[in-house]
Amino acid sequence: MSIINIIFEHSFTSNKKLYLAIIILNIIFLVSYYMSLSKLGAGQRGQTLYGDVIIRVQNDKRNLISNNTITPLENNKIFVIAAYYDGRESSRVRVLTIIHDEDVKELYCWFYCMNDPGYFSVNATIEIHYQWFGFPYGPADVVCPEPLNCSSQHISIHWSNITNPSHVPVFEIKNRNPQAFSANFTVCISTMFGNQDNILQFIQAIEMYRLLGAQKVVIYKNGCSKAMGRVLDYYVSEGFLEIVPWPIDQFLKTSVAWRQSMNPESQIGYYGQLSALNDCMYRNIYKSRYVIFNDVDEIILPRHNTTWDEMMEVLEKTYPDKAAYLVENHIYPNNITVPNFQTAFPKNVPGTNILQLIYYEPDIPNGFNDRKMIVNPREVIHVSVHSVLKAYKKSVFVPNDIVRLHHGRSPKQPDLPRTSLIRDTTIWKYSSSLITNVNKVLRQLNYH
Repeated sequence: MSIINIIFEHSFTSNKKLYLAIIILNIIFLVSYYMSLSKLGAGQRGQTLYGDVIIRVQNDKRNLISNNTITPLENNKIFVIAAYYDGRESSRVRVLTIIHDEDVKELYCWFYCMNDPGYFSVNATIEIHYQWFGFPYGPADVVCPEPLNCSSQHISIHWSNITNPSHVPVFEIKNRNPQAFSANFTVCISTMFGNQDNILQFIQAIEMYRLLGAQKVVIYKNGCSKAMGRVLDYYVSEGFLEIVPWPIDQFLKTSVAWRQSMNPESQIGYYGQLSALNDCMYRNIYKSRYVIFNDVDEIILPRHNTTWDEMMEVLEKTYPDKAAYLVENHIYPNNITVPNFQTAFPKNVPGTNILQLIYYEPDIPNGFNDRKMIVNPREVIHVSVHSVLKAYKKSVFVPNDIVRLHHGRSPKQPDLPRTSLIRDTTIWKYSSSLITNVNKVLRQLNYH
């Protein structure tokens, strides 16, 4: 029996004035309570009740806020990466996730309103990215419409709209207050994994990005060699490189192949690179004018311009109002080298010298060359590795006489005679500055 009921029984028998006062207080309490609910519009009030006590989740949620880049929910069918405010169509929050393709059908978004205790739940829309390449886990956006008059900096995702929130992870809603661009070009390199130690080619690529006009490079790091770790630390200390921890293999069986049929036991392809790429885009959507997606052995090389800024002036005039510019891949096999620049760098540096890779393979008859991309992230919704999946504007294939992707790797057509390869010395126009800048870094890393 509640305290109010006890007082009520006593007042009924001994004090009619007190009885009337209690009735008035109850009416005031009920009116104020339901008025507070009406402020938030349509949705489900999710305050947790124990007896007569309201648990104020807003005050306690700071202990549950996740700072991890991959956060599993309790059933391990949903992995939350990050939550980003997306006001391009309406006021809503886009939560980037990795989900199971069959087991997740309905989800709710819990908003923690700053002007009210507790949480407020709304039904989410699940946007599946349509390129998973056969794997059972892949990227999906959980899109949450914001409740009316709810000022929220944090959100949770759950398959129930009413439950005990005391053990549900909470995520900061990012991109609430976009600032002026801090970069014209940001290069997103997904999923560095294994014991990668191609030191020379990595440093050359980073310094080429800098010469071409990048202000930042982002790498989703799962693993690398100790020597490569020193290189990454150097560029982080310079402020040019951002490392995003990417421990995907702690949660799912990962594949180094891009298609599930090539590795049937795996649950997600290529160390979750699709999710990493989309997160990198939203992470930089209001920080960078353009976002470039390529691997660390790839460089988008303008044919006639010197910098990406100059190249984009040409592209935007030639192909106005586009969301993405797709650049054709050309493989420069690393087993075919020239003697030029052979002594330009210390001999004890492991890796490939890209200045010696000036021959690329011809197109395979009736084949299709992959593309890498330069995108305006504010016009793009979903990306894949070689294309834009969903956007507000169209993409364009950029001709090879304007720009080409220099991809220094093992040959795709190993039986081709050298006479069948095509000579291209475009990269040599950067040789003087590149040699100077790379050797400066190598000296800092004690390579002599």
